Amino acid sequence: MDKRKLITQIRTELEKDLESLTAAAKASIEAATSEEAKPENQYDTRSLEASYLARGQAKRIAEMKELLVILTHVNVKDFGPDDKIAGTALIEVEHNGKNSFLLMMTHGGGVNVTFEGQRVQIVTPSSPLGEALLDLREGDVAVVEQGDQTREYEIISVK
Repeated sequence: MDKRKLITQIRTELEKDLESLTAAAKASIEAATSEEAKPENQYDTRSLEASYLARGQAKRIAEMKELLVILTHVNVKDFGPDDKIAGTALIEVEHNGKNSFLLMMTHGGGVNVTFEGQRVQIVTPSSPLGEALLDLREGDVAVVEQGDQTREYEIISVK
């Protein structure tokens, strides 16, 4: 899997998502500020709810723009089997008999794309799984404890 092409595809998909989200945010702003949104009584919260939605969408737009800048300027490192997992590592893991691909990045956790027929998810060091994977190598096992559950991810490859 070519990580540079993968990152290009992630950027392309994020740019499309950004266009849709920007249009939705504009509609939310219009809904929050229109004459029809003025409260009819003290219990009418349509305008307030629309403003919360618009604020949330604006925050998501800012996050997406930040991620796009990072993806545009990221220095993609190639990893070998003896290298420790760090930023831009493409990691194949096995969990419960299923293999999946993860891309370690500083931002964008949870973003998913399908690339070359495989689902790839961005993980960050601030997530439980990302934190568990940091500094491990091919063949190691990442252990993630959440509440009373323990999940193990065998690292199949690091590229």
